[in-house]
Amino acid sequence: MINRWITFAGCLLSGWVAGWWLAGREGMVSGLLLAGFAWLLLDTFQVARLLAWLRSEQNAGVAGATSGLSPATGGVWGDMADRIRRLLKNRDRQYQESQSRLNEFLSAMQASPNGVVLLDAQGRIEWCNQTAAQHFGFDATRDVMQHIANLVRDPAFTAYLTSGDYAGDVTIPGGQSTPARPVKLSVHLHAYGNERRLLLSRDITALELAEAMRRDFVANVSHEIRTPLTVLSGFIETLQTLPLQEPERTRYLGLMAQQSLRMQTLVNDLLTLSRLEGGPLPDTAGWVSTAALLAQCEQEARALSALLAPDGHRLEFDPGPSCEIAGAHNELLSAMSNLVSNAVRYTPAGGMVRVSWTLLPDGRGRFQVQDSGPGIAAEHIPRLTERFYRIDRSRSRETGGTGLGLAIVKHVTQRHGAELHIESQPGQGSRFSIVFPATRLRQLQAT
Repeated sequence: MINRWITFAGCLLSGWVAGWWLAGREGMVSGLLLAGFAWLLLDTFQVARLLAWLRSEQNAGVAGATSGLSPATGGVWGDMADRIRRLLKNRDRQYQESQSRLNEFLSAMQASPNGVVLLDAQGRIEWCNQTAAQHFGFDATRDVMQHIANLVRDPAFTAYLTSGDYAGDVTIPGGQSTPARPVKLSVHLHAYGNERRLLLSRDITALELAEAMRRDFVANVSHEIRTPLTVLSGFIETLQTLPLQEPERTRYLGLMAQQSLRMQTLVNDLLTLSRLEGGPLPDTAGWVSTAALLAQCEQEARALSALLAPDGHRLEFDPGPSCEIAGAHNELLSAMSNLVSNAVRYTPAGGMVRVSWTLLPDGRGRFQVQDSGPGIAAEHIPRLTERFYRIDRSRSRETGGTGLGLAIVKHVTQRHGAELHIESQPGQGSRFSIVFPATRLRQLQAT
């Protein structure tokens, strides 16, 4: 500011000297007036340039705050222009940093596995990520500023939204839910800011399915164990209270042994499933002979056939080329034995069960069990590997099945990188195949 007054005084002095030099004493006043007017005119011009520059920067907006050039002025107005330019640059940098942080935050919410919807005070959508758009069937661009209640019309959600009590969540069907493929969403609202709300959605379809499977599993296990326990307790009470003849006692004890064996088989199958699901994958360094596996399956099948059918079955075993499979012997035997025993159990006396091992042209190996049993309807085939799934429960109990055999087969197949194929038609028998990848096989040289 002192420099400004010095400049003004210097300008007046120059005008006074020039007026005196040109016109003597009479020109001194005129020189002073002309010098003051010139200084004022120059100062006004500099102010006008500064104001014009500020207006241009304001019109350019925050993003282009420093896009123009500051006026080339000196003195106090030049200092002021430089200071303003620095302030604008700092503001622009801060804005860019804030925008960058906002974009990073939105990108993080966009990558979230949960749906995120930002609602304003009126319940209108300000922003949502793609997960939320998929969950509710939104259009992330078109539906901005649409009221959430107009897009999510489930009565449970409407009541939850209007209640104002967001301590818990609400479960509603997803936007793509169908009777054939139900989708369940857990929706939770959180209040924030100036009466705004954050809506979080989570797909809990798998959790709901797992919970339903858990309930079914517990119910099935309880039912399967309760039946033989009821039989055992009844026979024990009979033996304790009634004087029985030796033939009757022998018969009751035989039935008790049969029921206890059934419970033992069920528990063993449950333990096998638990071990398969929680254990490490089988070591590929261990090699198991297919001929030995088929020989053991044949031995068990013939013993089971003699027990179930006095007339027996027509059993055919073709060991095929001598090979070895990389995997766990116990698991492979369990899977193959389950397929063979199922075929024997469900094939009527005198029926045919054919078991074979074949090398396919592409190098894969196929273990196949074919029977002449009653066959399976097409609608049952996709569910056969579910735990405790049975087509005919009474028939399964008569044959001693636990309903877990094919579930065990599925797990063993997956753990060995193989594929399970099921082909069947009612009245024409069934064909179960396990196809092993070529990378898990090696053929032995004939001696």
